[in-house]
Amino acid sequence: MAIFKSGNPALQEKMFQNTIIIPGEDAMTQRGALNKFFFLFLMVMASASFTWKAFYSGKDIMPWMIGAAIGGLIVAFAIIFKKEWSPYLAPAYGLLEGVFVGGISAIYNNAFEKIAPGIVMQAVGLTFGVVIAMYLLYNFRIIKATERFRSIVFTATAGVAVFYLIAMVLRMFGIDMPFIHEGSNMGILFSLVIVAIAAMNLILDFDMIEQGATMGAPKYMEWYCAFGLLVTIVWLYMEILRLLSKFASRK
Repeated sequence: MAIFKSGNPALQEKMFQNTIIIPGEDAMTQRGALNKFFFLFLMVMASASFTWKAFYSGKDIMPWMIGAAIGGLIVAFAIIFKKEWSPYLAPAYGLLEGVFVGGISAIYNNAFEKIAPGIVMQAVGLTFGVVIAMYLLYNFRIIKATERFRSIVFTATAGVAVFYLIAMVLRMFGIDMPFIHEGSNMGILFSLVIVAIAAMNLILDFDMIEQGATMGAPKYMEWYCAFGLLVTIVWLYMEILRLLSKFASRK
């Protein structure tokens, strides 16, 4: 197995293998990738705030969310297949993702306002806590992105993706998998496992950024890696929010 392998589909081995390094051009750095991630994060927060306020102003945000989800998916695939476009498309993805995340957050916050006030802020705080914890664990090499670790996380992530896809198809035919949403012991255990897998992907993302900087990947790969890290963190946030809602539903 090659050294560059991430569970995040946006951060795959081939993204570095197929990059063209032009002599004399600036190379990717870890600091540059993280700076660009923080910029994308600000884009997400800005558009999420807009959707949040629109929801509480009584506007129908569902069409916006559906449009943002479809648009974000299209932009994400464009970035993955044309990574040299990432400096231009990654900010657009951040804005679209923010519209969707802001809408989902507002809906959850409104639904659980009485039984679990502040559920969204709790999810945000826990997400930040997990990201910081995983970064420290990686930085101090307490958890190492070994070949075996990469293989396990990649396989688990692929399994989750396939499972969610099957669940979506079944739901179209009126068949629901209750433990995905319900607050039963099985449902909570399922969410805990998904959160753990998402958190482990952060280790691989941090490792991918470090490896890309070490091998002198092109400067635009900073945007690509920032985009990939954002994908993982948004996924982690959504799964933590779902987990908290399951705990709240048991009250």
